[in-house]
Amino acid sequence: MEENKPGLVLGKVYLIPTTLGDNAPLEVLPISIKRTIENIDYYVVENEKTARRFIKKVSPGKVQPELHIETLNKYTDPEVIPSYLDPCISGHNIGVLSEAGCPGIADPGAAVVKAAHERRIQVVPLVGPSSILMAMMSSGMNGQNFAFNGYLPIDKAERKSKLKQLEKLSKEKGQSQIFMETPYRNEKLIDELTRVLQKGTQLCIACDITLPTEFIQTKSVHEWSEITLDLNKRPAIFVLQA
Repeated sequence: MEENKPGLVLGKVYLIPTTLGDNAPLEVLPISIKRTIENIDYYVVENEKTARRFIKKVSPGKVQPELHIETLNKYTDPEVIPSYLDPCISGHNIGVLSEAGCPGIADPGAAVVKAAHERRIQVVPLVGPSSILMAMMSSGMNGQNFAFNGYLPIDKAERKSKLKQLEKLSKEKGQSQIFMETPYRNEKLIDELTRVLQKGTQLCIACDITLPTEFIQTKSVHEWSEITLDLNKRPAIFVLQA
């Protein structure tokens, strides 16, 4: 492969975390993120418009027309993803940006990271907020043994079956189970959780993590059934432990 020729200096792929909401980037991101962005002109992003807005917030002096941006989302043809790494072959570093949080975690950026490993290009993960890990940290549940399950099925019967399965798995293995939902379905999901899960099962709801409206509480399913929450259109992570 061309990228393995002796003496060839390859660029690196930097995984650049973003904020989890509309707050000042340097309130939750280390200064190293700013330095990295100031030195990179090639990006692979989930959404170009929001990526440019984020880059401008972090580095206002960055010349936007000089940025080279490729889009990576569910509509991207997998066949073109390896070509996104071509700048690395010419010695340029590439930054990978998620819509929120850490690239490659519940994020399509994992595909370009996989391609980078296949082409022997160094991948550099940078420090930043992950809603999944921060919810787990603050849940008080088993941080030694946990699993992230992504989004639950949309079909009502399948979702009920999945919740029962996760609760059983948690009880048998002592494993915390993490999942998420599209923000506008949060309240419907909570209603289902309180009806489907056993009353004594512990449930953490972590919403608006790192934002001024942050809400994180762990209660039994029975306790949640007696509470009315307004979580509509607010990004949330759910953790259960039976």
